[in-house]
This record gives sequence, structure tokens and C-alpha cells, in this order.
Amino acid sequence: MKASQKAERTPGQETTETLGWWTAHKFLILRRLSQISVLGLFLLTPVVGIRVIDGNLSSSRLLNTVPMTDPLLALQTLAAFHPLELTAVLGALLVGGFYLLLGGRVFCSWVCPINPVTDLAGSFRRLFKIRSSYRLSRSARYWLLALVLVLPTVTGVLVWEFINPIALAYRGILFGMGTGWILILAIFLFDLIVSQRGWCGHLCPLGAFYGITGKISPVQMSAARRDKCNDCMDCYAVCPEPHILPPALKPSKNKSPVLKPLDCTRCGRCIDVCAQQVFEYQINMPGTVKDQPDTQRSLAK
Repeated sequence: MKASQKAERTPGQETTETLGWWTAHKFLILRRLSQISVLGLFLLTPVVGIRVIDGNLSSSRLLNTVPMTDPLLALQTLAAFHPLELTAVLGALLVGGFYLLLGGRVFCSWVCPINPVTDLAGSFRRLFKIRSSYRLSRSARYWLLALVLVLPTVTGVLVWEFINPIALAYRGILFGMGTGWILILAIFLFDLIVSQRGWCGHLCPLGAFYGITGKISPVQMSAARRDKCNDCMDCYAVCPEPHILPPALKPSKNKSPVLKPLDCTRCGRCIDVCAQQVFEYQINMPGTVKDQPDTQRSLAK
């Protein structure tokens, strides 16, 4: 009976009961506020005429002064042998540097408009207990990223930008969605029915690009108190990249508690749902002694 009751508990329920609703949802709420706030800043110009950010996620200007350019868009442009204006280069460096500093795929969980769509698909999978899932190679997104950069060289056209769901979603929200809804619905159904976390976890080339930059980011997620883990599996249920959890959670002198920076989206949901408070954000450079708490403890002895 106890086993069946435990199986029916939703991720984060124990945290809600022991530490409170806010503790169990704080990073989820903050992420949604971040996504809405970014969209709201873009909407200020067309809706109320207040010019804070003009443009969209592909190319924009902050306060009519600071350029911001999608770094992947800039690379595609160069791959197509099209010249880039100096402002576009500066904008790409600013945006790329910003996400490198904060953790690469932090874009995926804190800014991307597709993230709530795939999160909703994941919630529906848990609600309706959909277990079947077609297994995709995690290297697929890197092959797609390579294709995104090769096609402009061959065709002279930024092919990806015609079907980029992130750009289409933002342009659609700002200026009218049109057929963009079809692509977003397709991603939702793909994640819901075909492959769990299929788009963000296995296919999105922009996520792959930001993952590469996030590999050297000082902002990391760590299972700092992994000795307190009681194997409740709540973090596995909500993590968009659950394969990164076992190496960090299994104590070993040779394994760091830092979740794989290449794939971790720094969404903070593992912090939310863990009643044992195993996880935390930490700021340090990869490869430092700070990444090796088990080694530190052994040296202390």
C-alpha cells in the first residue's frame, strides 16, 4: 500500500508538504516570470509605443542603442558569405558572452518561448501516464547544428531561419502567428506522443549551440549534498536532461557532483522538487578544486 501511494505522489509533493509550496515551485515560477518579462519588453514597442527593445530574439536593439544579435544567426550569415555589420558582430558577442557567463542553455529554460510548450507536454505525459517514447540519439542535435551551419554555405540562404520555431514563435506573438502555430503544435505533439523531451533534449540546434558555450560557464548546478539523496526520483521526473543526474548523485572520489554543464539547462527544477535539498547553484570555474568536494573531504581526513 505504501509503495502504491508513493508511486502516485507527484514530483515535488513531499517538498510542498514539508517545506512549503513556494519552495517547491520557486524556480519554476521565476522562469515563467522571466519568459513573460522578456516577451513583455518586446511587446512594449508595438503595443504601447514604449521603446525598450525593438526587434525580436534574432536581432534587436536595447534602448535604441545596444545591439543584440542571435550568435547562431550571425554564424549562419557568415557561413553564407554574407557580410555582417559591425553592430551585428557586437550584438552577437554581447548575447553570446551573456549566455556563456550565465550558463549557456540557461536560454533554453529561462528565455525560450518553446520551453513552456515542451514543459506542458511533459506535464501531460505524467498526468496521462504516457510511458512509451521513441529513443533519439543525443548527438542528433549536434548533427543538426552542423547542418544548420553547412546549408548556408551550400545554398547561400539561411535555411534554418525559415523553420526556426523559436524565431517563428516570437515573431508570431509580436506580429501575428499565421502558420507558425502548426510547427509549435507539432513540437508539442512530438514531445507528448513520440519522444519524451524530444525537441529540447535531442533535436534543437540552438540548444546544442548554447550547450557548447555553457560548458565553460562559471554558473553550474551541483548535487552538493548528494549524501542526503533518498532516491525518491522526483528530480528525474522533472529534469529536462535526466541522464546528467546519476553521475552527479553517485558519490565517488573520481566523480564531481556538478551536473554536466554541456547539457544542464540550469532550470532549477531539481532544487524545487528535492525535499532533501540536495541540489544548489554554484559559481566556480570548471576544473577547480571546488568541483571536487569528495576529494576535498578525503584530503581533509
